[in-house]
Amino acid sequence: MRTIVVWAGLLLGTIAVQSVLLPLIFSNGTKPDILLIIVVASGLLAGRERGVGIGFFAGVMQDFASGNIFGLNTLSKMATGYIAGLAERKVFKESMVLPVLAITMATFFNSVSMQALLLLLGYKVELIPMLQYQLLPSLAYNILFCIPIHRLIYRITFGNRSQF
Repeated sequence: MRTIVVWAGLLLGTIAVQSVLLPLIFSNGTKPDILLIIVVASGLLAGRERGVGIGFFAGVMQDFASGNIFGLNTLSKMATGYIAGLAERKVFKESMVLPVLAITMATFFNSVSMQALLLLLGYKVELIPMLQYQLLPSLAYNILFCIPIHRLIYRITFGNRSQF
């Protein structure tokens, strides 16, 4: 029960900060996707079931908060959490390189999957401006925040057994 309360509090607090505070700090609408970092870290550290579950709830909350096409963030975050969770048994969880590599790949995958879903829904997608003005700055911010968030998720997942 405690675990559910901790995860719910973390996700609710993160969506509040990501929706209200980060747009005031970061310019041009490009900001870190902290929910994506949490989804990737939970998948890497706890497996695909946790990655999909956290991805679902994070995506639903982000869909509600953004006002965009409902389900877009949910599907992309669930898929990203599942793929991150596939690597759970194959990685050294205490590595400092792991979060950086994982969030780099996950940011690209999440963005490509969202653009593919938009194309499937019949929306026009311009890849070069999206890459230049949205994906690359967001990737830089995600890399900046990934190590501290990965450490936080490690402590939530494994408790005080941390050597991190």
